[in-house]
Amino acid sequence: MKRLTVKVKPNSKQQLVCQEADGSLTVQLKSAPVAGKANRELIELLAEKFGVPKSAVQIKLGSSSKLKLVEIEL
Repeated sequence: MKRLTVKVKPNSKQQLVCQEADGSLTVQLKSAPVAGKANRELIELLAEKFGVPKSAVQIKLGSSSKLKLVEIEL
């Protein structure tokens, strides 16, 4: 199991996942933070990046914040 700190930037022009020097991720999302759309897009992107099913990615803290704690079952 892997825990990551993720900084989300919704309403971006492109989807992008960048790893920072401290091990955290900065993720740019095209979706707006409305009705959970950005969270669903984040889960899809991280599942694709780490090669796991979407069900293996969970937002543990910060579901309504730009700073999130995400848990991935590898």
